[in-house]
Amino acid sequence: MNTIISPSLLACDFLNIEEEIKSFPNQKDLWFHLDIMDGHFVPNLTFGHPVIEKISKVSDYPLDAHLMVNNPEFYINTFKNFNLHNFTFHFEAAEDSKYIISKAKDNFPSVGISLKPNSPVSCLKDDILKNLDLILIMSVEPGFGGQKFLQDSLEKVQFFNELKIQKGFNYMIQVDGGINQENAPLLIEKGANNLVAGSYIFKNPKKDYPAKVASLRS
Repeated sequence: MNTIISPSLLACDFLNIEEEIKSFPNQKDLWFHLDIMDGHFVPNLTFGHPVIEKISKVSDYPLDAHLMVNNPEFYINTFKNFNLHNFTFHFEAAEDSKYIISKAKDNFPSVGISLKPNSPVSCLKDDILKNLDLILIMSVEPGFGGQKFLQDSLEKVQFFNELKIQKGFNYMIQVDGGINQENAPLLIEKGANNLVAGSYIFKNPKKDYPAKVASLRS
């Protein structure tokens, strides 16, 4: 599987968001990552429904929603017409993860679950893992961009990759937080095949976004 790079729009220029989205011409294996925060599960507040609907109309690439919210089930219905490709919610915010996965699969091509850095990998049992399309490993504390990469994330990637091979699961392994040219190859070597990058891609004066995307695969 080719490595998917998912630029996080949280780090783009919000005043020119459509122009930023259009700055990735003719890219393969690229998603746009939407960090959706409610101000409760995490202290920050980001995209609301109207903005996500507008983004869905101008993006040529799959949209990857990462819900850092207290009530992920609510968003299944409210987002179902926004042409989202992937719907990821947090294990820590779900009372019944299996039910949310099942309900979300009726509305989205891909459904994922995420773990905060302090949540042990043992939280995700086989009866959850076997139904997942994606596992999102947070390599920073969720809520704010620009944080430093947590090195123990490499061990989590390796754990879920080895488990995937051993049990025959089909989930993608995504990593989000502090991704750059130095740690990307280490994550890919451990089994990650979807890397979310915000500051590394968008916070550069040259705005050479495709080159930054390519550098994460090299």
